[in-house]
This record gives sequence, structure tokens and C-alpha cells, in this order.
Amino acid sequence: MKNIQEKLWTRDFIMLSFCNLLLFLNLQMILSPMSAYVKNHFGANDLTVSLFTTVFALSAIASRLFSAKALEKGKRNTILFTGLILIILATFGYLWSGTLALLLTMRVVFGIGFGMGSTTLPTMASGVISVRRLGEGLGYFGLSTSIALSLGPVIGSFLLDQQGFTTLVYATLGISLLILPLIYPLSKKVKVPSIPTKDLSIATKQPGFNKSLLLPSLLNMLMSITYGGLLSFLILFGKEAHLANVSLFFLFNVISVIIIRPISGKLYDRKGHVVLLIPAALFLIAGLILLSYSTTTGFLSIAALCYGVGFGTAQPTLQSWMIQSVSPQQQGMANSMYFNSLDLGVAIGALLLGQIASHSNYAMMYRYSSIFLVLFIVIYAIYMMKQFKTNASRKQSLG
Repeated sequence: MKNIQEKLWTRDFIMLSFCNLLLFLNLQMILSPMSAYVKNHFGANDLTVSLFTTVFALSAIASRLFSAKALEKGKRNTILFTGLILIILATFGYLWSGTLALLLTMRVVFGIGFGMGSTTLPTMASGVISVRRLGEGLGYFGLSTSIALSLGPVIGSFLLDQQGFTTLVYATLGISLLILPLIYPLSKKVKVPSIPTKDLSIATKQPGFNKSLLLPSLLNMLMSITYGGLLSFLILFGKEAHLANVSLFFLFNVISVIIIRPISGKLYDRKGHVVLLIPAALFLIAGLILLSYSTTTGFLSIAALCYGVGFGTAQPTLQSWMIQSVSPQQQGMANSMYFNSLDLGVAIGALLLGQIASHSNYAMMYRYSSIFLVLFIVIYAIYMMKQFKTNASRKQSLG
């Protein structure tokens, strides 16, 4: 019985991971290329370009706030399929969006649907992962997100350049439709997860906002600000730096993520977040600085590998930390907070870094974005020092 409980690579886990890959692939295939399309097709400025990332992110955030509460009330499948239908409708709507206003409206609808789906799938996945392998399991599950984050822009940019926006939209629409028959059997089979928390007192409280989510959410947001700059402006940076294949950054990024993610997941299960987050932030800083000076594909690949190590370590660590900080009934809230902080960071990054770029250039923008990771390190270091002092005081009082 123990062997069954400890098994990770079940059919349900694999299918949920694949559905998550398709969900994020749909998003990422069009998110980064959308910036180039809007700028070239409509002649938009950097502020307008950044709005297409920002309105999507903010609508996804608002949607997750509602979805988390609905999940606590047992309305998981309603939220899941409503979200998928909205994604399909919005993706199809891109074909009929002949103005910036209409295209922005479709981004809002897509964000609402994506917020629902991206909250529900990780919650379902945490229900099929054994407690002792939670960090490792979420690391592998999150790998599907990272693969989509990395391959999506490459595929999307290729389709946009070679076949045009219409072909790109039809490709993402096909991916969205494929999710429905795959997820339907799982929606009937996967039960509500039951994961013990590190603090048993949390489980006895009534569902409500959990303050233990604030710090990892803040750290996730700071990291995601830098990723917002990559999603919104990397292709435009490539043109500025005369890098013909700048979208390969995402491909090299996923290589390092695939390598590091299983390792970081196992380290989290054994040692916790304390040994992972500061090294991850340092790799992220190195990746951004190297990227800003990239003039060749080789230099670009080194920058991407560094950023991928940092992102592939920090992302599952923060998500596992948040899920293990709440009661089983609040896992929907934890996943919602995780993705909301990610999307809020992306939204802030798109707007703020876009303004920096408009007053300098994209290379300087990436250098400035590393400041948010310095702040990440400072805040986390202060937290750990306080934790160390608190634990030392407890030991002294017990001794």
C-alpha cells in the first residue's frame, strides 16, 4: 500500500501535466508574438504594447480571486470547464479583432478563462501527488508550465513570421480544443486533495485569507517582474541588438529548466526553501545582465541557461512553499495566490519596464530589471534572519 501511495508517475498525474502543458502553450504561443504583431500591424507604441500583457494579467488575477473561493465551495469542475470555454471563445475572437480595442477585449476574456483553468489544474495535480513527494511532484508538474513558457514563444514567433497571425491563432485554437476531451475523464476521477500542513493549527481555522502566503507571493511577484520584461519585449530587444534568432532564448531557457527542476524539487523535500531561493535569484540576475550584453547567439544561450537555472529552481520552490503553508481546503487559494502574484509581476514588469525602455533602450531595461531580484534577496534574507532568531529563542526557552 505504501508503494502505491508513494508512486508519482501515475496516469492521472501524466495526463494532468500534459493538459497543463497545452493550457500554457496556448498562452505562450501568442503572448510574446502578440507584442510584435501589435507594434507592426497597428503601429502601437511601447505603452500600448505593454497593455496587451497587462490587461491579460489583471483579468487573470481577478478571475483567480473568484475561482479560489469557488474551489473551496466544491465547484471545481464548473470553474474548469467555464474557463476552458472562455479561452476557446477568446482565441477564436482574435480572428475578428480588427481594432486595438476589440483585441484588448479578447485579451480580457482570455485572461478570465485562463485564470480559472490555471487555478484548477494545479489543485487537481496536488491531489494525485503523495505528501512525501510534493516538492518533487510539483516540480515535475511545473515543468510542463516551464516547457510551455519556453517553447511557446519560439513556436509562436516562427508561425507569425512564416505563416502570419491567422495561422498562429488557428494553431492555438486547436490546442485549446484538444484539452477538453483529455481533461473530462480526469474531472470525474480526481478527488479533492488532502495534504497535511506544516502547522496543524492552520487546518483548524475557518477558510479565509492566510497571511503565511504573503511573503512567498511577494517574492514570486518580484521574480515575475523580470519575466514580464522577457515576455513583452524580448523579440523587440532582438531587433534592437540585431539578434536574428532571439526567441531561441526561451529554448535554451527550457533546457536548463528541464535539468534543474527535478533536482530542485528533491532538494526542497529534503532541505526546504532555505537552500534554494538565494542561489536561484543570483542565477536570475546573472541571466539578465548577460542578456543585456548579448550580441551573438552563443552569448544569448549562456544568458538563457543562467536564467533558466534560477527560474526553474525558484518557481517550484515558491509554489511548494505556499501549498504546504495552508490547509487542504485552502489549496485553491494557495495556487490562486501563486499565479496571481506571477501575473501581477508580469503586468507590473510589462508597464514599468516598458516605460524604462522608452526612455533608454531594451538592453538597459534588462539591467534595471535585475534590481527587483536584488530586492528579492534582501527581503528573503531579512525573513530568514528573523526566523533564525525566533528559533534560537525557542530553543533557549525550552533549554
